[in-house]
Amino acid sequence: MSSAALTDYEIAIAIGRLPGWGGDRRGLSAHFAFADFRMAMSFLMQVAIDAEILGHHPEIRNVYNRVDFTLRTHDAGGQVTALDVELAGRISAAAARFQER
Repeated sequence: MSSAALTDYEIAIAIGRLPGWGGDRRGLSAHFAFADFRMAMSFLMQVAIDAEILGHHPEIRNVYNRVDFTLRTHDAGGQVTALDVELAGRISAAAARFQER
C-alpha cells in the first residue's frame, strides 16, 4: 500500500465510509466502548494482530472499557494514508464483533 498522503477530499470520502471515525490530514480518530475491561482488552488483542499483519501500528489509549485511536502514517510526515484507512476499517470491524458479545 502506498505511503502517499491522502488529499482532504480522499480523507472526507474515507471518513464517510467509516462510521464513528473523524479527523483530517493529521490523523483519523475514533472512540470505542465495550461492556467491560476484558472485552476492551480482547478487542485490543485483535487490533494488535491486524496491525501486525498490515505492518502499521496505531496510537492507542485505553481506560477501563474505553479505547481511543489515532491513526497517521509517520513515513508520510504524520499524515493520513490509505494504510490508515485500511486499518481503521479493520478496527471498526473488530469493534463490532466485540461489542456484540
